[in-house]
Amino acid sequence: LAQRPGTLVSAYDILLDDPASAPAMAAKAAAAGVALCPSLSALLGGADLIFSAVTASAAADVASAAARYLKPGHSFLDINSVAPKTKQESARAIEACGAAYIEVAVMSPVPPKGLAVPLLLGGAGSGEMARRLNGLGMNARSLGEEVGLASAIKMCRSVMVKGLEALALECLFAARHYGAEQQVLASLAASYPGMGWDKDLPDYLVSRIAVHGRRRAAEMREVARTLADAGIPPRLASATAELEDGLIDALEAAGLAFGAAAEGEDFSWRETADALAAKRMTSR
Repeated sequence: LAQRPGTLVSAYDILLDDPASAPAMAAKAAAAGVALCPSLSALLGGADLIFSAVTASAAADVASAAARYLKPGHSFLDINSVAPKTKQESARAIEACGAAYIEVAVMSPVPPKGLAVPLLLGGAGSGEMARRLNGLGMNARSLGEEVGLASAIKMCRSVMVKGLEALALECLFAARHYGAEQQVLASLAASYPGMGWDKDLPDYLVSRIAVHGRRRAAEMREVARTLADAGIPPRLASATAELEDGLIDALEAAGLAFGAAAEGEDFSWRETADALAAKRMTSR
């Protein structure tokens, strides 16, 4: 987006306040053509469209903090993966200061699609906002003026998507321990042809947790809230969040950390399982 003529993109992140993380973030922003601001107030003062992209656990707090600086004419686009009620709470905070609130659900991983990733929008003015975003090269569709439907779609989808990742991790790590992964994967490929169990799907599914597990665990707790609000006990969603946090805890204890570059072809679920198994053996 920052590469489009006439488009100025600025950003602020609390990690900029941390001397340990600020240099890496500054380098990443410079490479993307993004100008960094020293504070939230400095960012919002000169902004037109404000995209909130933070961890799920911080989304409501960020909306409340932003509301102190927003005014009529501002549009606050909440793209965080949170429960419908969380977005409705944020909408009330933003709209109370006269700014426009648009909920946005990101419906697939951003890489490799980038700006073309499918977006679902909701809220007053979301139809016009979808047209505006599409004019910037995005792929947005309005679901109407209701806040909550887009996030409900995202949350319900996450039960399946992130649940499948958790199932794959637990299944494959156990199969690796027993020396049975070849037979297990062959059976899965035969039962579900075309999914890629005999190709790169296992590495991809496990990498999503190994790289993004902490953030995804926070999102799954929002999924659990979504289910609970509907009167559905969130057994699988809660267990998925616990598994995701647990894997990150285990990786950190083993001195392993994966960046975004680890996803896809460069990630091996087998090597990850072996490294964690070796750590468990030395800890006995």
